[in-house]
Amino acid sequence: MKKTKSLYHGHRFPATVISHAVRWYFRFQLSLRDIEELLFERGVIVSYETIRRWCDKFGAGFAHRVKAARRKPGSTWHLDEVFVTLRGEPYLLWRAVDQHGAELDILLQKHRDKAAAKYFFKRVLAACPDAPRRIVTDQLRSYPAAKAEIPELANIKHVFVKASARVNNRAENSHQPTRERERRMRGFRDPDRTQAFLSSFGPIRRITPALRAQATFTACITLSQTARRTLCRMASLHWAYPRSVRFLSKCTFCAHLRLEDLNVTTLCAIV
Repeated sequence: MKKTKSLYHGHRFPATVISHAVRWYFRFQLSLRDIEELLFERGVIVSYETIRRWCDKFGAGFAHRVKAARRKPGSTWHLDEVFVTLRGEPYLLWRAVDQHGAELDILLQKHRDKAAAKYFFKRVLAACPDAPRRIVTDQLRSYPAAKAEIPELANIKHVFVKASARVNNRAENSHQPTRERERRMRGFRDPDRTQAFLSSFGPIRRITPALRAQATFTACITLSQTARRTLCRMASLHWAYPRSVRFLSKCTFCAHLRLEDLNVTTLCAIV
C-alpha cells in the first residue's frame, strides 16, 4: 500500500506553525509582518516572505476544505457588485452570498455587462449545483439578461431592490470585510493575486463564527462542578446576585463565554 505524503512534506516548520500562520493571515486583520512578530514572540523565527509563500500555497486548499465541510447553502442568493481600484484601474468585484451570509463565490472582472454577469452566474452554479428558489440583486440590467440565457436559472424568481435604498443588506454587508482588509493592506494591486486572496479570504474568515454557530446547546451550557463552585463563590461576594447563582448552578447559562469572562459584570447582565 502506497503511503501518501503529508501536505507539509519537505517544509522546515511543523504543520501546526504553518496552519496557524495561514489561518491568522486570512482570519484576522493582520499583515505578514504582524504574523512574523507573533510567531517570534512564541519562539518561531520565520521571515514574512516565507509566510507569504505559505499563504499562497496553502490558502486555496484551506478554503476548499472549508467549503466542503460547511453546511448546504441557503435557497436565496444575494448578488452584488462593487468597484475596486487596482493600481488606478477600476475593476468590478462580483460577490454572491446566501441568506445566512455565507459566501458562495467571488469574481474580479473588468466589465459589468451581460457577458460578465453570465460568466459569474455559471461560476456560482459550478460552486453550488443546487439552483436557488430566489435571486436577489440590484437593478443592474445585466442580471436579468444573463439569467434568461441560463436554463438552470431561467425560471427562478428574481427580486430587484434599489441599491440606493440599501435594501439588499445581506449582499451590501458582505463587502465590508473586504473593504476593511483593503484599507489594512493599503489597497489591492495585482488582479490575479487579488482574486486568489479574496477567494481564500471569504471562506477562511468565517471559520470561527461558523464553529460558534454550530456549537450544540449542551456544549455551551455544560460547566464542571469546579466551575460552578467558582461562580458561586464569585457571586456570593455581592448580595444582589442570588438569582444569578441559581441560574448558573442549574447549568443553564447559554452565553458563549469563557470561564475567565464570567465576572461580576457578567452576573449583573443576566439578572
